[in-house]
Amino acid sequence: MGVSRIAALLLVAVTLGCAAPLARIAIDYPADGAIFPPEITPPVFEWRDGSKTAVTWRIAISFADGAPGIMTLTKGPRPKIGEIDPDCAADTNEPPRLTARQAAAHTWTPNAAAWETIKRRSKAGAATITITGLSGAKPGTAVSRGRIRILTSTDPVGAPIFYRDVPLMPSELKKGVIKPLSAAAVPLIMWRIRNIGERRGRVVMENVPVCANCHSFSADGKTMGMDFDGLRNNKGRYMLVPVEQHMQIRDENIVQWSSNEHRLKGAIRVGFMSQVSPDGRFVATTVNPAAIDSTDSAEPPSNYYVANFKDYKFLQVFYPTRGILCWYSRETGVLTPLPGADDRRYVQMGGVWSPDGKYLVFARAEARDPDQKGAPLAQSANDPNELQMRYDLYRVPFNGGKGGAAVPIAGASANGMSNSFPKVSPDGRWIVYVRARNGLLMRPDSELWIVPAGGGLARRMRCNTRLMNSWHSFSPNGRWLVFSSKSESPYTRMYLTHIDQDGNDSPAIRIDDATAANRAVNIPEFVNIAPGQMQSIGGPALEYFQLLNSAIYLQKRHRYDEAIVKWNKLLELAPDDEAAHQNLGMLLVYTGRRQEAAEHIRKAKELRQRQDAAAK
Repeated sequence: MGVSRIAALLLVAVTLGCAAPLARIAIDYPADGAIFPPEITPPVFEWRDGSKTAVTWRIAISFADGAPGIMTLTKGPRPKIGEIDPDCAADTNEPPRLTARQAAAHTWTPNAAAWETIKRRSKAGAATITITGLSGAKPGTAVSRGRIRILTSTDPVGAPIFYRDVPLMPSELKKGVIKPLSAAAVPLIMWRIRNIGERRGRVVMENVPVCANCHSFSADGKTMGMDFDGLRNNKGRYMLVPVEQHMQIRDENIVQWSSNEHRLKGAIRVGFMSQVSPDGRFVATTVNPAAIDSTDSAEPPSNYYVANFKDYKFLQVFYPTRGILCWYSRETGVLTPLPGADDRRYVQMGGVWSPDGKYLVFARAEARDPDQKGAPLAQSANDPNELQMRYDLYRVPFNGGKGGAAVPIAGASANGMSNSFPKVSPDGRWIVYVRARNGLLMRPDSELWIVPAGGGLARRMRCNTRLMNSWHSFSPNGRWLVFSSKSESPYTRMYLTHIDQDGNDSPAIRIDDATAANRAVNIPEFVNIAPGQMQSIGGPALEYFQLLNSAIYLQKRHRYDEAIVKWNKLLELAPDDEAAHQNLGMLLVYTGRRQEAAEHIRKAKELRQRQDAAAK
């Protein structure tokens, strides 16, 4: 809000010298030296005033070119929590609250015109933001002051961010199961895409009743991959689908991981943190070696350490303790171990491709049994009773799938810490990774570090917040990094940092309004597409699961006529679904339609016999 000419003259006339020194204004956000992308919408400036008598604040913005600046007055309203999603409120979590520091803060948001001026004039040199507290007892008298400098980069972000939007609603679960949400809460997960030049993210996929989690995209933005569970706890499936404005997932887009000998499926996760290659032809994933070896229906032993917690702030800890790196070819449909990253003495996980697809970077540690007999189960993140696993980063050539010798990356290995979740910059010069005391990913003490791709001196990044820094992704031009943090709320938020050609990064800036205040943002990833190029993800494969979930829900509540409608619609999509025929037949019997029921029961028996014969 601009001040009038008269008010401006009065403010200039105020004597700034005071008998007592001015109290300090601590500007909490943005931090001094923050760099903003040219597309971003106006941020919310936040500060705490050391003076108890300030009631109005003067915002003065000066520019390096010496031209006239901007001046405005504000009442400095308190920060707000934001929108609440009532479906994600539960007995096992708490509504978001302001921290003590936030509750003591004041805010100012520049209007759109002022923000565009600030961004335009802070590209050649820093803009200085001076906040002066003005006394209520002596109007116009300065009682406090603080200042920061900010810059606007000439590097655009240039791509939207795809991310998972999740509730934090812990439930009692079976030991060793990687599943922090109950089955009833899984459909509340949403997937969004956010252009930072807009105020809100678009929901592109929702109401998926099975677990769909780690996603990745090819470098050209034309292919998306995602772990996508199947029926009967089949965690050996994967989705590969072309990126379009309105994406359609069909049966041919669903991959069942298979080796040369047999299909890989089971209740435990088969592929983990899978990554599509830059050209979209291959997928790298971590596989339980027991699943590769098994040729019978016996469930292979788990290769994950898992502890689920009742504290929604950090719901669980999980990390693989055994595993080999495999690569999948879209041409052959076969999942094959990668030599150099398939040593059964180690766990090799989280493999990511170099920009040219010539090598992969992955995390490695000595293999261990995840179930330590007699060991007490951890009760919280970083509990000393956690199974101790410290990973080192390695590099291995792809060599057309022939692999080669894996070598440790100096600076990100043998440092007494756990090094994981590497991402190689698009120019191939840098690796940004997560460093923590133990395990990987969502650790309270996880920090982002950067190291030359060939190894060298690793540096802690300036953008790190005080609590959990992870799930990072480079923009296609390599000048921006998006990541997640819990520094301001248990409900994870997204942040951006600028990275220059020498690997120097800037203090983090928030991406506000990414979701409701009581929902969390994770796995943010830049997608090399234009804004608006992805608007929805649907199709028969998703519709099948949605119908299945609805049919079972209605059936359990004895709403048989409604459930029959859903089962019939499901059979239109999947005419040879044995379970659908069996359930529909049963419900038709219950509702007195025995002649129709007999046809579906007969079909179910025929399909079951056919499946049994194929299994032999």
